[in-house]
Amino acid sequence: MALSNVQYDAVMRHYDEVRERRRYEQTLHTERIYREIPEMMSLDDEIASRSLHAARARIEDPAADLSDYSTEMTRIISRKKELLKCHGYSPDYLELQYDCPRCRDTGLVNGKHCSCFDRTAAELLYGTYSLKSALDKENFSRFSFEWYSDTMVDETTGMSALGLAYEAAEAAHAMFRGGRIRGNLYLYGNTGVGKTFLTHCIAKEALDAGLAILCFSAADLFDTLAECTFDRTSSGGNVLKNLVTSSDLLIIDDLGTELTNAFSASELFRIVNERISLERSTVISTNLALKDLRERYSERVLSRIMSEYTIKKLIGADIRIQKKLSGGRL
Repeated sequence: MALSNVQYDAVMRHYDEVRERRRYEQTLHTERIYREIPEMMSLDDEIASRSLHAARARIEDPAADLSDYSTEMTRIISRKKELLKCHGYSPDYLELQYDCPRCRDTGLVNGKHCSCFDRTAAELLYGTYSLKSALDKENFSRFSFEWYSDTMVDETTGMSALGLAYEAAEAAHAMFRGGRIRGNLYLYGNTGVGKTFLTHCIAKEALDAGLAILCFSAADLFDTLAECTFDRTSSGGNVLKNLVTSSDLLIIDDLGTELTNAFSASELFRIVNERISLERSTVISTNLALKDLRERYSERVLSRIMSEYTIKKLIGADIRIQKKLSGGRL
């Protein structure tokens, strides 16, 4: 699902709505202060009158001395702040506030997309995939180790299913240490062992931290990128490609379930390589062991993942079946 013109316009309408909401809030604040502190209205009237007088003086004589004007304006502004403080308000209570002070809720800084634009666009796509409601149930607080056996042992690692689950959960938690998200995670194992649940745990942490994230199934991701690449009528394609490359966190779920071809193999390497270069975090869940990854995509994809990703395996009985049989929860 590409970021269509309609979706792109929706992002920009979001900024229009934010600015309108903030202007309305400022109006309500002003009306409240005028009711509670009548002197404030007189001070604002004085500011308007003096500003008009100064403007006329400057038009009549560009060299006019306006030092008295500046002195009086400083006095009035100081008085306003003093009144606000005395009545329990912050000094900037009457100023126009912004959700994003950096771009002043326009989405643009010096003609380029602000980082908040990425978050807003990612939020739009994220909402499209209807995952938000799932994260109320699928997060670290609800992740349970009771479904992992301490007697089932993986022949490759020599570890139990429970031990591997502890390691995978720890690796996921570790991505958020130090105040920001760090590193990459490659999570593999058979169907039904909790890989997608764990990626949702990571997604929930990232959203709560205010990060720009994208979460795709592999099939949706490569279908989307193909549409952006080959459908020249979709002007939002470049925006989406940029988000896939530069969002704070990209989650690719079920890698290997898509129709693998030269395009998807090439795009996977491009995404993995560029995000490593930009130090952006990526989480991949898949049924593919590392040898399968090399055979399906390429040696260079395997090389980048082995060198730059934390690689964790999950094993066990299908948790969905266990839940149905026991009525428990993951």
